[in-house]
Amino acid sequence: MEPHPQNAARLAQALREFGFPALAEEAHRFAEPDRMATLGTPPLQIDVMTSITGVTFEEARAGRVVANMGEVQVPFLGPEELRRNKRASGRPKDIADLALLAELDPAGGEP
Repeated sequence: MEPHPQNAARLAQALREFGFPALAEEAHRFAEPDRMATLGTPPLQIDVMTSITGVTFEEARAGRVVANMGEVQVPFLGPEELRRNKRASGRPKDIADLALLAELDPAGGEP
């Protein structure tokens, strides 16, 4: 999510509705860059982040891909933005993901 007070307030409301009242009380911190919270436990887990490496919020928004999940539209990083993020992160898992992405879409570029 883009770090902004209005988005932090919307996040607080969503956290309350989904059963995370303690985190909702701290949601004002999501108006700042470089904030993250992990909700749930594997395999049902999501990360809420106000920034990622290698891609600005504007770039992520411009290249996003939207998927329909029932009646809800969910935006995801587009393929190029995902690759840039994984390259910039540089973790072994991200490097392995880049290799898998290259196998799925060789035209997408080198890992």
